Amino acid sequence: MKANGPKPRVLAASIGSCVHVAGVLAFLEIAEAAGYETAFMGPAAQVRALLKRARDFKPDIIAVSYRLDPTVLGNLLDELREGLKEIGSDKVRLLFGGTPATCEVAKKSGLFDAIFQGGEPPHMVKAILTGESGEIRGELCGEPSGAKAWSTQRQESGPMTPGELLSRIEAKRPFPLIRHHFGLPTVKDTVDGTREIALAGVVDVISIGPDQNAQEHFFHPEEMDRSQDGAGGVPIRSAQDLSAIYEATRCGNYPLLRCYSGTRDIIRMAEVLRETIRNAWCAVPLFWYNVLDGRSKRPLRDAIRENQQAMAWHAERGIPVEVNESHHWSLRNAPDAVAVAAAFLAAYNAKAMGVRYYVAQYMLNTPPATTPRMDLAKMLAKIAMIESLHDDSFQSYRETRGGLASMARDASFAKGQLAASTFLGMMLKPSIVHVVGYSEAHDVARPAQVIESCKIAQGTIHNVLDDLPDPLFDPRVKERRDELIEEARVILDAIRELGHSSCDDPLCDPDTLARAVELGILDAPHLAGNPHACGKIATRMINGACRSCDPFSRKPISEKQRIKQLLLNRA
Repeated sequence: MKANGPKPRVLAASIGSCVHVAGVLAFLEIAEAAGYETAFMGPAAQVRALLKRARDFKPDIIAVSYRLDPTVLGNLLDELREGLKEIGSDKVRLLFGGTPATCEVAKKSGLFDAIFQGGEPPHMVKAILTGESGEIRGELCGEPSGAKAWSTQRQESGPMTPGELLSRIEAKRPFPLIRHHFGLPTVKDTVDGTREIALAGVVDVISIGPDQNAQEHFFHPEEMDRSQDGAGGVPIRSAQDLSAIYEATRCGNYPLLRCYSGTRDIIRMAEVLRETIRNAWCAVPLFWYNVLDGRSKRPLRDAIRENQQAMAWHAERGIPVEVNESHHWSLRNAPDAVAVAAAFLAAYNAKAMGVRYYVAQYMLNTPPATTPRMDLAKMLAKIAMIESLHDDSFQSYRETRGGLASMARDASFAKGQLAASTFLGMMLKPSIVHVVGYSEAHDVARPAQVIESCKIAQGTIHNVLDDLPDPLFDPRVKERRDELIEEARVILDAIRELGHSSCDDPLCDPDTLARAVELGILDAPHLAGNPHACGKIATRMINGACRSCDPFSRKPISEKQRIKQLLLNRA
């Protein structure tokens, strides 16, 4: 794009005998919205007439479309090539749109900077027009010019900056980035699979999922149970494995990569991820991945402290951070108010550790019986509390996802659930949509399933992007949101009171936070019998919301009542 001066120009035509113009006109609408002056030659434009108009109009881009016989197109493109030489159009970019068959002919001609088969989202078309194709490319038959230069620049660039995630978010607006988890039981299959996914161009962020051996014992291979290799993810055993995955994705739309932070030696793992895959952002919990959930042998207090140190380490290097905390409580049937309080605690601790760019994940459908209204209310309560922390030093980016536990085993049924959860999440205006593949409830997601799942999500997003109703106009949603904010504040106040005499800031003091779990201020029914937690809370799903209830009468109680009873029992 030209920074100053006259608008850049696009000249477009359907050439030869082709009278199909709908795609060309849709393209020109996007070009006009992107700031281009446009001219359309109409249907069935002869190549010589197009060249004559180009000589007078002096376009920056010539876009041609042809959707008829591919054998005829070759002659038309030969004529176009010779004519362009005559008018001296070395600096004109050429774009082509057509059917898959004509796109193949256009690709072989070597004439075109980008080739569209139809159905590309507008943000991808805009990226090609505005020269942002180094940040995001669409499903094209041929790579845009500069793709290799962009790839080299990324691999040779200096210290990690948030720009790789943030600039990609900005380049794709108003569409959210698409993220999907991926990790097969062998490194080779994972390398091949990530390449296939990258070439499909539908995933912006691939989250590598290592097996449990890698997450806990990467730096201690002698402690691995080799019978569990590949269980739950890809068996990453060296930095070279990660580098191979990264190199495999330097094609297609060049997706960002990120990876689980591990459940032990988190900062050592962070260094490896930064050097090998340029980890797009860190994801680390506050309370988890330790003796509390059995993911490692770290004591709770030590784990909280190390998790905070990992946040600070990434913050010092400008790497965005996600604290995937709140949904761990909901996955264990904690009351919604605990999940909202945990969401705030996660963001509060990230900010306290110096994190400037925060990815806030909002997992829907968890517990699975949560209704859409109550889901929106819970997420809007989390958003209100997290975004109350925004200032010049702290900014959060919304990431929505469906709940894995809510997905059916039947593939067709699960595809419907995937579309529904994507639609619901779009009401929260996310910057990132974390797609949960339709197959993941019963099987590992393979490349074809990842690609199909992301296309389902993209189709949903495409249809609902504009003019969704504001859920806060629903009185039941607003009432429940406000109730949850009030209840979460009761929980947070109880934690402050717990540590007010022993530390400066109880909300980010590891000992106080651990005591809050041990005493049951933060609790979940699935922690029953866990020696490192209280586990005595009772909850029920009532009208689509997860609420605390009296363990004997099973009647719902407020968080104020629950915590008062806790303190009485403690006394």
